[in-house]
Amino acid sequence: MTVVVLLAAGRGVRMRSERPKVLHEAAGRPLLDRVLDTALAVAGQAAAVMVVTSKEDSSKEGGTVAAYLRANHPRVGIALQDPPRGTGDAVRAAAATGALRKAKTVVVLSGDVPLLSVEAVQGLVDALTKDKKAAVAVLTAKLADPTGYGRIVRDKRKSFVRIREEKDSSNGERKICEINTGTYAFDRVFLEKALPLLTSKNSLSEFYLTDVLSLALKARRKVVTVSGDPSSALGVNSRADLARVDSILRGRAAEAAMAAGATLLRPETITLDDGVILGTDVVVEPFATLLGKTTVGAGSRIGQGTVIRDAVLGRGVTVRPYCVIESAVVGDAAVVGPFARLREGTDLAEGVHVGNFVETKKAVLGKGVKANHLTYLGDTEIGERTNVGAGVITCNYDGFAKNRTTIGRDVFVGSDAQLVAPITIGDGAIIAAGTTVTEDVPKDALALARVPQTNLPEGGARYRERKSGGKKT
Repeated sequence: MTVVVLLAAGRGVRMRSERPKVLHEAAGRPLLDRVLDTALAVAGQAAAVMVVTSKEDSSKEGGTVAAYLRANHPRVGIALQDPPRGTGDAVRAAAATGALRKAKTVVVLSGDVPLLSVEAVQGLVDALTKDKKAAVAVLTAKLADPTGYGRIVRDKRKSFVRIREEKDSSNGERKICEINTGTYAFDRVFLEKALPLLTSKNSLSEFYLTDVLSLALKARRKVVTVSGDPSSALGVNSRADLARVDSILRGRAAEAAMAAGATLLRPETITLDDGVILGTDVVVEPFATLLGKTTVGAGSRIGQGTVIRDAVLGRGVTVRPYCVIESAVVGDAAVVGPFARLREGTDLAEGVHVGNFVETKKAVLGKGVKANHLTYLGDTEIGERTNVGAGVITCNYDGFAKNRTTIGRDVFVGSDAQLVAPITIGDGAIIAAGTTVTEDVPKDALALARVPQTNLPEGGARYRERKSGGKKT
């Protein structure tokens, strides 16, 4: 059995944020979730424990990281490190919960290293278990600039000697390019014997987990090193680090989308969260942003500058440039935009047209409905084939509550009409342009509510003469 210990008690001072570092997002997901994906793939849901600190807030119950875990990953164990006194002390806090008792192998991961792959961690576990003399396996990487990382010190025969933290390193050791990624696999029995032997005799007065490796060598046990991809070492300690990780993840998402059959025009300008799914032959134009759990069906086209979040788009949908779509459903062959906004609760059926400067919210539009110009449709249900003219407003808010407008099939709503909810318009009805509708309209009726027009003969000429000071124009 493998138990994974995740270290998330770091304060993240360089992030300069009230939010815990591991809850910052990269490509649409918290760093913590990405590390948990790896941990749970290696160990399973019941075999992971995360070390947190109460320094995040005054609750003394692990702070906001613990709250996030309870809400989103309730089967992951929580160990409290209070106060944080280094990585070795963090693993001791995890051991104190009893979570390691049944384990054969203990894997330790850092909560702020989100690019680490399952394959890399599993390779580390395999390297440890294959060598019966090994007490520890550590994942290393070679970096052109190793600043900030602990160095792997080897002897003349290239055998592992120690890990030297940068603040404790000599000038010669700082020139070493092979670094410690902070990812380990331990023989559990040896780890539990070694943890009480750690001391805080170092520049930070902390208990270093890396000292366990030196203890292994003193006990004539082997330390196995496994070389990994440099990206596996990329931790997040600052906003700049977060931006680098975000860029890598979004680049991977773009590559995956294109490999699956989507066309991204100028992909370097397109923002994709890695939870976005694009069907085959989808075309995404430059500067589009697709976020969250957005799904786009085969053959659809997303126009330039469009922003879509947590939406489902069907097959053959056309979204013209500069639209905003959030928590909406768009049916097959629908046409949206340009400059349209579909807000939460919008559900467009097949073949619906929603045009420029149209806004919808909690609006259900039936098959073939058209609303092409300058319209607001809120808390609305519209039947099939109905046409909504330019400038139509559903007046859904009365100052106290939202009210619903129901429009039947094959209705024609003329331009500049106001529909004062709650109201129902029957199938086949016609609403004359400029009408303010305050009562239900029966099926096939014509609703007309205007002030009668009056034409005054020569009135225009007299008006101009008056305005020009009596001079005829």
